[in-house]
Amino acid sequence: MNRLLQGDVGSGKTVIAALGAAMVTRAGAQAAIMAPTSILAEQHYRNLTRMLTEPGDNDNAALKPEEIRLLVGDTPEAEKAEIRAGLEEGNIKLIIGTHALIEAPISFNQLEFVVIDEQHRFGVAQRAALRVKGQTPHLLVMTATPIPRSLALTLYGDLDLTVMDEMPAGRQPVETHVLHPLERERAYQLIRTQVQQGRQAFIIYPLIEKGDKEESKAAVDEHERLQSVIFPRLKLGLLHGRMRPDEKEQVMAHFRDGEFQILVSTTVVEVGVDVPNATVMLIEGANRFGLAQLHQLRGRVGRGGDQAYCLLIPENENAIENERLAVMAETNDGFVLAERDLDQRGPGDFLGTRQAGFAQLRMASLTDVRLIEKAREQAMKINDRDPDLSAPENAALRRTLQRFWNPGKGDIS
Repeated sequence: MNRLLQGDVGSGKTVIAALGAAMVTRAGAQAAIMAPTSILAEQHYRNLTRMLTEPGDNDNAALKPEEIRLLVGDTPEAEKAEIRAGLEEGNIKLIIGTHALIEAPISFNQLEFVVIDEQHRFGVAQRAALRVKGQTPHLLVMTATPIPRSLALTLYGDLDLTVMDEMPAGRQPVETHVLHPLERERAYQLIRTQVQQGRQAFIIYPLIEKGDKEESKAAVDEHERLQSVIFPRLKLGLLHGRMRPDEKEQVMAHFRDGEFQILVSTTVVEVGVDVPNATVMLIEGANRFGLAQLHQLRGRVGRGGDQAYCLLIPENENAIENERLAVMAETNDGFVLAERDLDQRGPGDFLGTRQAGFAQLRMASLTDVRLIEKAREQAMKINDRDPDLSAPENAALRRTLQRFWNPGKGDIS
């Protein structure tokens, strides 16, 4: 298997990873799951331990608790040594971790299944470094960032594509509203009401601290104001990118455990934070964010069974007409949003610096999926017949490819 699994936030990608790991480990081999942050790795560890070690109807759990381990940067050295030995001997069947999985001198007994979560957060070299620890293991890369089909086929043409486009039963769509800056008190009142009902809320800002010429609100200053003026009786946590990793982990743990009712943050919570009790996502300066990012942030709420709300407040009255914000209020479908984002921003901006050179590609239309599928089929046929492009009829194609794909780093499937 060499597959990209795209699924909206909360669609159940972890269950697929768990099933794959169970199949492989039951056959006696090992599986590894790599996540971009310790918070996300710990979350996977908790969920997978629950899914795979609790006995089913036949009292035959997929794995014993000691066969699943977690390896992150903060894991004590003695425990790391024990985990390395367990992986080499084959006693540990499933390892979940961050890039610590590829940094440490880890070798596996028989690694047959590799899962890379939020794959866009890892470089090609990092993904390859985990794969080479096994003998061509099955690869499942997962992302909650919706990528339009046309882009997925072009960027990840070497991978089979699976899309999970349904949400779990009982999950309610997040109610999304664009508010005028003057209506901010309404947002605060909703947060107070939800907190009184035992729920929690996120308040997101585009900046950490305010610069001299900045009009945008910033997390550090606003945290102080919100705590002293707006929500004096509540406990507010603060999270941003300049904090040390252990500080971030501590704040998130306190929020997850309900010690903070409100988390004031920058976009560091964008990926993988799972707090089912959070029902309000208030985004300040919302016009500064791209659609994919707004959608990811919205996906942090509504993960329990309760109705959740996403409130978008632009910086000023003029930004109310922002097209991205209107689309957010229209739909909860990440794939619809991804297509709109691509139309609005073009492939270069959509991809950021992750795929340098992509913007130089000349295409009839990036939204012409049929044409891209045809091109992909032809490319695969040529690759099967002449993988080195050494045949005379492929000489021009080889020259073009060398010019475009220099220095030629790609993920070898």
